[in-house]
Amino acid sequence: MDRSNWTSPVVGFILLGLSAHPKLEKMFFVLILLMYLVILLSNGVLIVVTLLDSHLHTPMYFFLGNLSFLDICYTTSSVPLILDSFLTPRKTIPFSACAMQMFLSFAMGATECVLLGMMAFDRYVAICNPLRYAMVMSKAAYVPMALSSWAAGSMTAMVQTSLAMQLPFCGDNVINHFTCEILAVLKLACADISINVISMAVANVIFLGVPVLFIFVSYVFVIATILKIPSAEGRKKAFSTCSAHFTVVVIFYGTILFMYGKPKSKDPLGADKQDVSDKLTSLFYGVVTPMLNPIIYSLRNKDVKAAVKNLVFHKHFAQ
Repeated sequence: MDRSNWTSPVVGFILLGLSAHPKLEKMFFVLILLMYLVILLSNGVLIVVTLLDSHLHTPMYFFLGNLSFLDICYTTSSVPLILDSFLTPRKTIPFSACAMQMFLSFAMGATECVLLGMMAFDRYVAICNPLRYAMVMSKAAYVPMALSSWAAGSMTAMVQTSLAMQLPFCGDNVINHFTCEILAVLKLACADISINVISMAVANVIFLGVPVLFIFVSYVFVIATILKIPSAEGRKKAFSTCSAHFTVVVIFYGTILFMYGKPKSKDPLGADKQDVSDKLTSLFYGVVTPMLNPIIYSLRNKDVKAAVKNLVFHKHFAQ
């Protein structure tokens, strides 16, 4: 293709979103806004209680606090842009803002994959080697583990975003999505994207495949250890310590598999419906999982519920 037909990427992109379905935009604006407020409130409360309650100053709750902060960052990197797109038909986003949004969402997603693996290791040590737990999961160990999760996610996001933003783009630069989703952006490139595809494949193996395998192996040992506990009450108590994390893992990776594993329709009409379905699935994946995480940990964890009650109780009497 002649380079004269390329448009400068600094012009920006146009986010298509649901502009072809204005009735859906109004409905989803209210729904996503309410869900976003729940995410900010619930995850914010979890962060506060894990910081203020001394009983929660343990590796598991340290990771949980990181997960809550990550969910707030992840949704904040995309939801305000999505809400704005519902109010503004064919929302235009500058090139630099698109790159930043792409970086943040990719970094948060990759970081969460690694962090969930770290949390699985924490539960493995707690169940399978309880006598060595304090030594293995010391502060000198779990703080660098969390930091390495953030560093790894940020580094791969930097690589993927840099490779994508160096590509030339052509046409009217319309992204058929709510946000600057990297796969949607790559479809607009007027150049060979084989390097991007290979890089994405490697990143998927490292940040999806490896953590899933690690979590699976960890829970094989955890379940085997729990089944060896003689009393039913002991098995129930042991399983309750890791059930919340296991539930979050199933929801997180199950949604990813549903999004990218379902077959594509070859019928033009069916493809259009599937296109809307894919965008809505991606939309709810970005808000439902961060909203469910604190709810799951709160409902299934007596320590968190007690800490929240104490926080509300002390605040009430302080006034």
